[in-house]
Amino acid sequence: SISSGGKRREGLIFVEKNRVCWAAAEGLNQRLRDILRDYGGMEATDEDLREMDAEALKELAKKRGLDTEGIMGRGGFLDLLFSELVEPGLIQPTFITGYPVEVSPLSRRSDTNPELTDRFELFIAGQEIANGFSELNDPVDQRKRFKEQLKNREKGDEEAQILDNDFIKALEYGMPPAAGEGIGIDRLVMLYSGVKSIKEVILFPLLRPKE
Repeated sequence: SISSGGKRREGLIFVEKNRVCWAAAEGLNQRLRDILRDYGGMEATDEDLREMDAEALKELAKKRGLDTEGIMGRGGFLDLLFSELVEPGLIQPTFITGYPVEVSPLSRRSDTNPELTDRFELFIAGQEIANGFSELNDPVDQRKRFKEQLKNREKGDEEAQILDNDFIKALEYGMPPAAGEGIGIDRLVMLYSGVKSIKEVILFPLLRPKE
């Protein structure tokens, strides 16, 4: 386990009751909607969450005091609820799956539920450590998603993807099934050093903004 002699440190929680026990990660896997229901203090059942549209989820977020400005689409509000209500409490290493298409524009759709994607994220000590997914290789679906992302960007979503015609053209030529995972060394350093801001562990000072 990772601890600091039972003392609380800023950034990550290293108190005894919330030790990060690596052995506890075995087989720990949660769907996004399930964990919202079970650990996010959500009164809505899994069935209710499936039936809620963007406006209903927005009202749910507001009732919990969350800032909904700039959040768009049903998937965006699900992601907001998860990030604010669940993520800080994921102390043990936990894989979250079942991410909505709206917040996963490059991920392949799930065969069992086309509203979700074949994507996972790994969380440890209340922060994201890794992100992985099966690559979307359908050019028609990819173009449609890029156009949806463009609409969101025009409405003020700075994190929305841009329309990449060269990428879509490459998909039209053909792309075999593929998948990938990203784990940043900076994220791991954040975990071990107990800091919240990634700016504190960037190795090259020139990448840090001027104060």
